[in-house]
Amino acid sequence: MTIGTKFLLARYADCSFWLGRYMERAESLARILDVNLHFSRDSRGSQNWRSIVQLNADEERFDEAYDVASYANVVHFYVLDRDNPSSIISTIRAAKENARALRPTISTEMWSHLNVFNNTMATLTSDDLKQSELSRVCANIKLECQTHAGITEGTFFRDQSWYFYLIGREIERADQTTRLLDIKYHLLLPPDQRVGSPVDVSQWNALLRSVAGYHAFRREHPRGMSPKQVAAFLLFNMSFPRSIALCLSQIDQHLHRLRSGFGLRAGISAMELLDETRAALAGHTSDTVVQYGLHEFSDYLQRQLMAITIAVRQEFCGAPTESDGD
Repeated sequence: MTIGTKFLLARYADCSFWLGRYMERAESLARILDVNLHFSRDSRGSQNWRSIVQLNADEERFDEAYDVASYANVVHFYVLDRDNPSSIISTIRAAKENARALRPTISTEMWSHLNVFNNTMATLTSDDLKQSELSRVCANIKLECQTHAGITEGTFFRDQSWYFYLIGREIERADQTTRLLDIKYHLLLPPDQRVGSPVDVSQWNALLRSVAGYHAFRREHPRGMSPKQVAAFLLFNMSFPRSIALCLSQIDQHLHRLRSGFGLRAGISAMELLDETRAALAGHTSDTVVQYGLHEFSDYLQRQLMAITIAVRQEFCGAPTESDGD
């Protein structure tokens, strides 16, 4: 294999990884905005919109551009603000650019759909983001992301790029779930409400819907809902696609497939970090996580996911030390 070929394969791996992450991120953000719209109608308005900024650790960037975390400002920041790299319009544009680099390896259907989706996002205006319209816009974004997932599943050639796409998607899912758990415990519960109160239950309901997990949770717990049950479901359940445990397990399978199925010798550091993270998760229950501190444990998981991201990109893609795609 020539140096040029190795570089091209590394480039394809990195672009596939970020394509998977960006599309998952866009769908997740659309779902969170939609859920928060309905949730905030029954609670405390602007405080809940601020929580989305905190969820994404965007306080500094947001505060430089907007004076208050109102509905209009937060929704514009996360849907249409081209200066915000975390906005949906920026995320879809970045996904398209990664797909452009992959154009020789992806299907016409996959490329065409991303182009149409990107162009559709570019036509949105502030008028489309009125409270009466946001659910429709978010539903369309989710539908387009899910359409992309279906086209990709049905047409992406099962070579190394496919597995890097899946690794990126699973890392993003795990990261989003840890952030949601962290923010719920520390920011969403109003200070005058106790855990287990009606307001608290509605927030856990909203959290489950933010990860498309409400009906899956009800299959495990047909009646009642406690914070510990929800936390355990999102941390440990091995059947729910966005639980931390299942995401980590899937990443492990994909890394092993790259090494055993394609003869890639890289990835040792990433696998060691992953093993360490899975062992830490397996050593806890919902009770011990709460005792240890959900914020501290979520922070640990986020740091581990970042370390795994850096290791994957360094070892397989030749990326610099800093994770420059996030």
